[in-house]
Amino acid sequence: MTMDYLLWVCSLIVPVVLAVEETLMDSRWATTELAWTTFPESGWEEVSGYDDSMSPIRTYQVCNVRQPNQNNWLRTDFIPRKGVLRVYVELKFSVRDCASIPNIPGSCKETFNLFYYESEGDTATDTSPLWRENPYVKVDTIAPDESFSLLETGRINTKVRSFGPLSKAGFYLAFQDLGACMSLISVRVFFKKCSTTIANFAVFPETATGAEATSLVIAPGACVTNAMEVSVPLKLYCNGDGEWMVPVGSCTCVAGFEPSADGTQCQACIPGTFKSKFGEGSCAPCPSNSRTSARGANICPCQNGFYRADSDPPDSGCTTIPSAPRNVISSVNETSLSLEWEEPKDTGGRSDLVYNVVCKKCLRDRSPCTRCDDNVDIAPRRLGLRQRKVVVRNLQAHTRYSFEVQAVNGVSGKNPTSPSYSTVNITTNQAAPSAVPTVHLMRSTSDTLSLSWLPPEKPNGVILDYEIKYQERGQAMSHTVTSQHSSSKVEGLRAATPYVVQVRARTVAGYGRYSNPMDFSTSLHSDPQKSVQDQLPLIIGSASAGLVVIVAMVVIAVVCLKKQRSGSELEYTEKLQQYISPGVKVYIDPFTYEDPNDAVHEFAKEIDISCVKIEEVIGAGEFGEVCRGRLKQAGRREMVVAIKTLKAGYTERQRRDFLAEASIMGQFDHPNVIRLEGVLTRSCPVLIITEFMENGALDSFLRLNDGRFTMTQLVGMLRGIAAGMKYLSDMNYVHRDLAARNILVNSNLVCKVSDFGLSRFLDDTSADPTYTSSLGGKIPIRWTAPEAIAFRKFTSASDVWSYGIVMWEVVSYGERPYWDMSNQDVMTAVEQDYRLPPPMDCPMVLHQLMLECWMKERNMRPKFSRIVSTLDKLLRNAASLKVVTSTYSGDLLRLGGTLPGHNRKSPESSQEIVRQQMSQTLPIRV
Repeated sequence: MTMDYLLWVCSLIVPVVLAVEETLMDSRWATTELAWTTFPESGWEEVSGYDDSMSPIRTYQVCNVRQPNQNNWLRTDFIPRKGVLRVYVELKFSVRDCASIPNIPGSCKETFNLFYYESEGDTATDTSPLWRENPYVKVDTIAPDESFSLLETGRINTKVRSFGPLSKAGFYLAFQDLGACMSLISVRVFFKKCSTTIANFAVFPETATGAEATSLVIAPGACVTNAMEVSVPLKLYCNGDGEWMVPVGSCTCVAGFEPSADGTQCQACIPGTFKSKFGEGSCAPCPSNSRTSARGANICPCQNGFYRADSDPPDSGCTTIPSAPRNVISSVNETSLSLEWEEPKDTGGRSDLVYNVVCKKCLRDRSPCTRCDDNVDIAPRRLGLRQRKVVVRNLQAHTRYSFEVQAVNGVSGKNPTSPSYSTVNITTNQAAPSAVPTVHLMRSTSDTLSLSWLPPEKPNGVILDYEIKYQERGQAMSHTVTSQHSSSKVEGLRAATPYVVQVRARTVAGYGRYSNPMDFSTSLHSDPQKSVQDQLPLIIGSASAGLVVIVAMVVIAVVCLKKQRSGSELEYTEKLQQYISPGVKVYIDPFTYEDPNDAVHEFAKEIDISCVKIEEVIGAGEFGEVCRGRLKQAGRREMVVAIKTLKAGYTERQRRDFLAEASIMGQFDHPNVIRLEGVLTRSCPVLIITEFMENGALDSFLRLNDGRFTMTQLVGMLRGIAAGMKYLSDMNYVHRDLAARNILVNSNLVCKVSDFGLSRFLDDTSADPTYTSSLGGKIPIRWTAPEAIAFRKFTSASDVWSYGIVMWEVVSYGERPYWDMSNQDVMTAVEQDYRLPPPMDCPMVLHQLMLECWMKERNMRPKFSRIVSTLDKLLRNAASLKVVTSTYSGDLLRLGGTLPGHNRKSPESSQEIVRQQMSQTLPIRV
């Protein structure tokens, strides 16, 4: 996740829009009699009355309190629902206090019942549906907040009730009186909806709320004119109160258009201005040396003679080519040349100025100059020079050359003319010859050495003669002789004596360099017929002996390197142990081993294939099948085990990763971490043997046993998981994929951390230890901390975030975190500080601990050691687990708001309860 994405998330602010209500029926609109259906005729009576603003309206009243066993029904006309799923009913009524009515029987009531009946059309009659609760659906029993006596009239009550989901074309409302003296002043039926809004340059249509109060209805959006999508899909959630929440996706103004002042539309850039990129930026004046007369321009074209390089951004100014380099100075030294120059007077307005040096060789017959051969050496290089000096070597003697020093910048290729350059012409001088190649011994006697050699590769003129220098090995005094040819005989030497010989050539320019020194020896006896061919057997024998020595040295070097590597690994382990307390193990990453077999054999026990018996396949893993089997080893009882197999046709990398998991597990020894029994690497297939967990993965186990455990049992499971993670954290180990699916449960409900496929070594030598993933693997979004998603920074603190999600999974009996929201919606909601609400019957102290695990600042999250201590205190003080949230809510909880299901009028009360219950267990952040 890039910083641009984080800025985009922070900009997703939806304007505050009050919920909109649309009325389906209002009895106050009636200008004539309502004529609603009543049963019996002696019950409800329609009369003229006044509303609370003293406007005349039609009302219904009933007051048969002196007659027992009243059952009076009043039914409205058919009300079309217009496709909405949930409706609201606002009732205004007054009720007389039974105590103010003298001499009445005990059957007097001060309440009435509200019902509804769905129908595909206006089909109700005086007798159908039957006047009873079934087929009518009861909404609620309505009681007044205030009743009145004869001396206190005008006390009007207002009540609002809702019901749904509705599925048919419309419905009737019915009111049942069981013996009250009351007046039904007005009835208004309406539904709530989120009004049309524009957010992030996207238009979201008017949307009715869902069937339930906690429903979230998705409204798709569309970009405004001249805007484009930057993230999809475009949608908002309309909640049950008719308010927009959790915006997803965003639009932005396209290039050439900028946001309007009210932020609701994209308007074109005026002439003389431009906007090169899509985004929220404003139009800007054209940069230097460019102009535009069009509206909505996304680039300003360059003026004549000015250009932009292909790599220049559209909002950069236009530039031009540089002028020629100034004051080129040449210095010739025989067949070498030094060139220096000054910067051009005009660099074209750019900072990417470089220089090219072009060498041309010119013949004497006035023909055009041609490019120099590749053997001409220009140092440091020919093209793309930053410095203003080069040295040219290997030129031919007495030859005329022309050198162009070109000034080039990023727009030189845009100009049709040739680059700006300065020219310098030089003629090389006579040069001494190059060195003589290797000297050969043709014949030796007791007092002579017959020598030969090849002429220099570059004589640079006519060779006048050669000088042969010789001296006894180890002696400082040397002698010289000359020769007109490429061979010579050196005489007057001592018998059986080694000599060092060198040869050099001379031209009119002087002597060249000596050849490399060569060792030759005179013979013991004078034998003028002895030649080089006579010495061939000795030469061949010496060469063979030398070859044997070389091979032996190579073998010794390889062995030393292997020993050195083993010593390095041992030294690495010893140094690593210096950072931890004595007696405490530290996790060692198996990927530091060159050969995975070295790691797995160091940390895992090799088991013989005869000890393992596979009984049945129980699942499939990443690398192959997972089986149940039995392990019988000498001196140990037979035990049931889980067996992971490496599928046939595996690659070497798959085998390495498969064995790496065993190398990781083999380092751990804790009752809440899955135990490795051993591996089989010398058989086919390759196997990993672990202890067998009878109840399998924790998430599926909880779903199969929904509601069957006490809260104390669930907290005990959570305590075991936290203890295992504390052990792993103390070993400097980051799990990176902690989730209920990766926790295994045995027959005693002991939970153990497993699945170490995403784990890596945590280096704690730094102040803020982190692991940076270099792989492009998938990240489990719903369980991963936001900093790990955005920057792939995994720490023990990110494991604590994942542990909070595991707590929610356990208390909700394996429900999917964030339900059916997409991963993108989850990331957006978490960035906006939305968090999961407490599951049904969740103790407040546990949800408070979840919220601490989900703190945005990772340094503020609790350590696993404190989580274990907290859960231990809760298990000792079981009363703290009895204070639970009142209801379950499917809405996300926004940090700093109230807990879903609690009284929104007094959030302090619920938080005070949490504070009191947790004062002995957790620090509270309110």
